[in-house]
Amino acid sequence: MKFIDPSHPFYKPLWRRIVLIGVLAGWSALEILVTREPLWMTIAVALLVISTWVFLITWKGQGD
Repeated sequence: MKFIDPSHPFYKPLWRRIVLIGVLAGWSALEILVTREPLWMTIAVALLVISTWVFLITWKGQGD
């Protein structure tokens, strides 16, 4: 089982992947700039990095 399944049809449109990355970037910024809670900062940034890697950098059109 994968942590993120890029072959799921939900992730096929580019705009959904970009919105997902944007939401995670916003959450990361909130945690870093406002709450300063180390655990949630780590979780938010880790999800942002993993999602960016899977959905933008290494995206090969899975689910087409």
